[in-house]
Amino acid sequence: MSPATERPLRILVAKPGLDGHDRGAKIIARALRDGGFEVIYTGLHQTPEMIVAAAVQEDVDAIGLSIMSGAHMTLFPAVIELLREKGAVDIVVFGGGIIPQDDVPRLKEKGTAEVFLPGSSTQAIIEWIRANIRPRAAAA
Repeated sequence: MSPATERPLRILVAKPGLDGHDRGAKIIARALRDGGFEVIYTGLHQTPEMIVAAAVQEDVDAIGLSIMSGAHMTLFPAVIELLREKGAVDIVVFGGGIIPQDDVPRLKEKGTAEVFLPGSSTQAIIEWIRANIRPRAAAA
């Protein structure tokens, strides 16, 4: 497929855990959609299992996790491990929210591709996605 006919990237935006605030996730979802990506937003209070099931079902290229609760060191790796268990290691996981700078290297060691901290622009996120995520191979 030539780049001109490549399908748009499919990005799942998810709010894992007990966060009750999703304004940032909705802003990111809209910015990604406006940036030309196909976006699926799962809503609040998603478990890692729900997120991975939706990602596999929707055949997404990446999952963007938004978290403010402080549970990122548990929830991000749980999503990545479940993707491994489902044979979907080619789905890229990135995230953002209220995450201490000191936790970023540890999240990356556990498989998170990129972490966007407070103040990251939507344009920076869009540019990172364009530079780092490719459409997954079609399922056989």
